[in-house]
Amino acid sequence: MRNLASRLPSQHRQRQLTHLMEIGLIGMLFVGIERGNGGIVINTGVALLVTQLPPLLERDYEIPMDPRLTLWITTAVFLHAFGTVGLPGATVTLYSQVWWWDHMTHALSASLVAGVGYATVRALHEHADGIYFPRRFVAVFILLFVLAFGVLWEVLEFAIALAADALGMNPVLTQYGLADTMLDFVFNSIGGLIVALWGGAYLTGVSGAIRDRFEARAD
Repeated sequence: MRNLASRLPSQHRQRQLTHLMEIGLIGMLFVGIERGNGGIVINTGVALLVTQLPPLLERDYEIPMDPRLTLWITTAVFLHAFGTVGLPGATVTLYSQVWWWDHMTHALSASLVAGVGYATVRALHEHADGIYFPRRFVAVFILLFVLAFGVLWEVLEFAIALAADALGMNPVLTQYGLADTMLDFVFNSIGGLIVALWGGAYLTGVSGAIRDRFEARAD
């Protein structure tokens, strides 16, 4: 783990990468506006809102957001938004042009969901004297939590696709069929498994801050 941490970019470089991706999202938002593409506008707009969550959590809720976590969150939403825009001059999106793009973004998004679940469970484990979560239970819980969220997401995609078809609009989210949905669940599980195995190395500060808030409310 130390070797991996030593290979990562410096915190200054991580912040620079985060800012560059935020600027890129703003550029993609204007691309969507120029094209009159509601899907691009909504996806990049939501992505920009998500990038503002780390400073909001740190400022208003005193939850420490390591630059690695901020970069992790920003990378996930940036790649999803970029997938809806596509390469310059291309007439198709990366989601339809690159077969593995959807799988990659699902794994990244699932890892974020798993991170939220992991940090909350660890905070409860450390806060409540009568609650004890063995490591195996935490791993299983995270996988189930990610799969449940994945089911909700697939239902949302299906509902949006039906609504867009009924209204004669381009869908904001796209369904690619049952086989693709099953693969989404596989890559969701991979993202959850990664957090279950290595989440403790990067989410300790977040778990501690959530635990402190639990204790402050209990007093």
